[in-house]
Amino acid sequence: MAKLRKFVAYRRLERPYTRKSKYKAKQFVRSFPHVKIVRFEHGDRTKSYDKHLMLVAKESLQIRQEALESLRQTVNRYLEKNIGKNQYFFRLRVYPFHVLRENPLAAGAGADRMSTGMKKSFGKPIGIAAQVKTGKIICEAFVTKQNEEKAKIALERGSKKVPGSYSVKVEPHSGEIH
Repeated sequence: MAKLRKFVAYRRLERPYTRKSKYKAKQFVRSFPHVKIVRFEHGDRTKSYDKHLMLVAKESLQIRQEALESLRQTVNRYLEKNIGKNQYFFRLRVYPFHVLRENPLAAGAGADRMSTGMKKSFGKPIGIAAQVKTGKIICEAFVTKQNEEKAKIALERGSKKVPGSYSVKVEPHSGEIH
């Protein structure tokens, strides 16, 4: 499997590129890469919880799907181990829609016969990313009052897996999860 390029190359927000149509003539992206995020929700959503914790973005950027999956695994594993399987509800709130494209340029001997340079370059899809603006909620956790600190630690650990800086916002919660 090819190594992932450093995300510095794709962090900057650009025009969202998602043109995928059921009609081939109106479709610009040749293929939409497979979403690697396994699940978006974990835990028990039927219970009532006291606290609502959110991971909020402090800056606008793109987050690659591999980083989102890493965040999900880290937070879910910590909550499951320290709180219990049915004592929380965790949800990933962003979805990777933006297609990342790359124009492959050949280097080395004979590359001039193969490559056309940047003329009419469109690029092949290499991955997908979620576009996040300042103040957007990346993920959220619902817990009881006694588990609030553990959930806060879990979200802070998860924030280290994604590019950019984030803050954990805590609000009281009562009622159903929607």
